[in-house]
Amino acid sequence: MQNTGALLGDGRPAGVGDGADDPAEGADDPAEGADSPAEGADSPAPPRYWPVLLLGAAVVPGTLLFLLGRWGDAPAVQAWRTVCLAVTVQALPFLLLGTALSGAINAFVPEGVFSRILPRRPALAVPVAGVAGVVLPGCECASVPVAGSLIGRGVTPAAAFAFLLSAPAINPVVLTATAIAFPGNPAMVLARLLASLATAVVMGWLWLRFGRAEWLRPVVRHTGHQHGHSRWDDFRRGFQHDFLHAGGFLVLGAVAAATFNVAVPRSVLDTFAAASWLSVLFLAALAVLLAVCSEADAFLAASLTGFPPVARLAFMVVGPMVDLKLIALQAGTFGRAFAVRFSAATVVVAVTCSVLIGGVLL
Repeated sequence: MQNTGALLGDGRPAGVGDGADDPAEGADDPAEGADSPAEGADSPAPPRYWPVLLLGAAVVPGTLLFLLGRWGDAPAVQAWRTVCLAVTVQALPFLLLGTALSGAINAFVPEGVFSRILPRRPALAVPVAGVAGVVLPGCECASVPVAGSLIGRGVTPAAAFAFLLSAPAINPVVLTATAIAFPGNPAMVLARLLASLATAVVMGWLWLRFGRAEWLRPVVRHTGHQHGHSRWDDFRRGFQHDFLHAGGFLVLGAVAAATFNVAVPRSVLDTFAAASWLSVLFLAALAVLLAVCSEADAFLAASLTGFPPVARLAFMVVGPMVDLKLIALQAGTFGRAFAVRFSAATVVVAVTCSVLIGGVLL
């Protein structure tokens, strides 16, 4: 006999109707409860030590600024800051000129122009490129990006490097500044022209003979007019890339030059002035470290009256070809392996040419 007590009046088993809805309704509760952690995750609790962090953020920057301000008032720091800024500002217009010219060559000059202008034989192309340096009225900061652009346009590296060395040393602006700095001494102007040009040509020939392709690693960049782009767009991209890339290395060179200016006492200069050979080597090294722009180095050389004329000539020949900012620019443009070898060899050749030509003319 069926247990009628197990049936409800509507024929459903006990616990199936009303009782079965309760778990379903109860299952909604965890889902609703699960929303609470999600809502809590949107507003995490503050860090445990937030008062200390807040106090540090308020006090530490002000303290550092105060200490740097007190330290920056020291005469040595002010001199360092002045020299660093002067080197950068002095070279910046010529860097702009060089990168603009490099971008113009890259965008507007046809591919085969330089191959038609320069002799086909690289040994003859080197002196022609060295003489062509007279057309670029800029300092060494301008010549580096231009030389990189020339190599990208198919010019043999030896000829491009001869142009790189001669352009900042024999252009009309530099020679005129030299004549003004040494009034009544045209032999100094002629000696600088001949020694600088000889150094550039000899270094081009040395690279042609001993240079290796693996030492030269140009920065990867677009070369020439890109199809589908405006030539002005190509110019803008090339100019922007070269300027931003070279500008950083210019600042590094300026910082190094300013540090030397402040760290080396004036008495050291007087110690080397008496010995002739030591004075030549010392002023050559000084030209590398001071990183004075080629348009202004003649006036500094003229002020070094305690040194013999040959030593001052070496200062003016070495400076536009090898200095700290130029080494940094060369390393950033052509690679560190190139910059180290090329700069060291250039110093040796420049000093030798200065001594030989200066010994005859001065």
